[in-house]
Amino acid sequence: MLQRHRRVILTLLSAGVLIGLSGWASGWFKPTETVITEIAPGVFFRKMETEPKFLGSNQGWVIFKDFVLVIEASFPKQAEAVIKEIRKTTDKPIRYVFDTHYHGDHADGNPIFVSIGASPIASENSKALFETKGRAGFEKSQKENPTEFGHGSLTYAPASLYFPTKLVIDDGTQRVELLHLGHAHTAGDAVAWLPKQGIVFTGDACVNGAFNYTGDANTESWIGVLTKLQELPIKVVCPGHGEMTGKELLATQKRYFVELREAVQMLIDKGKTLDEIKQQLDLPFYKDWAGVEAKTRVENIEHVHGELTKRKAG
Repeated sequence: MLQRHRRVILTLLSAGVLIGLSGWASGWFKPTETVITEIAPGVFFRKMETEPKFLGSNQGWVIFKDFVLVIEASFPKQAEAVIKEIRKTTDKPIRYVFDTHYHGDHADGNPIFVSIGASPIASENSKALFETKGRAGFEKSQKENPTEFGHGSLTYAPASLYFPTKLVIDDGTQRVELLHLGHAHTAGDAVAWLPKQGIVFTGDACVNGAFNYTGDANTESWIGVLTKLQELPIKVVCPGHGEMTGKELLATQKRYFVELREAVQMLIDKGKTLDEIKQQLDLPFYKDWAGVEAKTRVENIEHVHGELTKRKAG
């Protein structure tokens, strides 16, 4: 299905010890490739190709004793693709698919999983978003791009199981804690935390590169969510987009929002207009991390400016 798809199985965790992450730091894995990695026994991460075409969110799956939990439905085509990959690792039934939030690149593949008997799970705070923005986005894709990501004639399938702040799936062999820590990328963001292995699947609460979208965000609260995540004994971060890496990614993602808010506020205090702020904003570290200048992330600047000026006006 993917011309540039490359399948790699690497065991990165053994007896709770992290090894082998230097490959990510050295650029061993590329944005032009889709790569599957076995992070720990029965725990897989599917890093999606993002260039030259964005194909969807990263995904993961955890093999329990009698079933499989999938992390991120992604777009319908990627739901179909990841099911085929899962079948190369186990014949156990896929019982659950966890959507970290309602956005289509993370959840529009739900109908594919429902068709094989799986139940989509999400945080309670995302329920209204699924039924409004999520459904509208799905139907728009059906009309405008029915074949690009595989929406076609599918019937929209929001999550069918919602949890308030925490849902634990534990059968004695694997333990996954689904956690809603607050409003970050969206009001309903949740993460999948594997405490035995020190692995976290963050969805878009933490990404690795120039993938941040703030249209549904509260960046002040988002910083707090990242702070809560930093309190966990994390060894591996599997972001919603971009390469897997260590816990330091949480600090990098947090730094972006802290410095973005500070820089925008400083320019506001100097009496600069939004257009002037877009031209003058400079975060030197951001290009080293994301590969582009911070001022190119116009939507993020506009959003933060709106947050800060509304708060001041209030």
